[in-house]
Amino acid sequence: MNDTRSEQQFVTFSLGDEVFAVPVVVVREILDHEDAFKLPHGPDYLLGLRDVRGQGVPVIDLRLKLGMSRTVKTAHTRILVMDIPLADRTLAVGVVADKVFEVIPFQHKDIEQAPDIGIRWNSEYIHGVVRREQGFVVIIDLGRLFSSEEVSFIPTVQKTFATA
Repeated sequence: MNDTRSEQQFVTFSLGDEVFAVPVVVVREILDHEDAFKLPHGPDYLLGLRDVRGQGVPVIDLRLKLGMSRTVKTAHTRILVMDIPLADRTLAVGVVADKVFEVIPFQHKDIEQAPDIGIRWNSEYIHGVVRREQGFVVIIDLGRLFSSEEVSFIPTVQKTFATA
């Protein structure tokens, strides 16, 4: 499919001093942070489940998923509830952000290839970067970030939670 649009809308948010972005089309809603219902034996970045309009949505500490330090909850901490299209399903997930900034358009010509940055987080999860006066905005490739086998249990958990 040939995309003739010259820009795309993104939601920008911070994790520490870093600014990230995800396509606005995958963001269902932005919620205040509440503690999630803990799940035993999950990976460290899976904080648990949260009820979002009758659906059990797993909540992920994106800082831990990207190899950063654990999120410390503040008055600005938010959860971005997203519907992420994967190859075989759509994954509903809540991602903890230190602060959500704005919805902003990025011109396709301004999105640079993901650099091989290696040490802070795995660059295969980066779709690209956009230069701004305040520094860089890293666009996360959500499909790659959440397509691994480690999240394969989530649909079963969601059904169980929603019917309980």
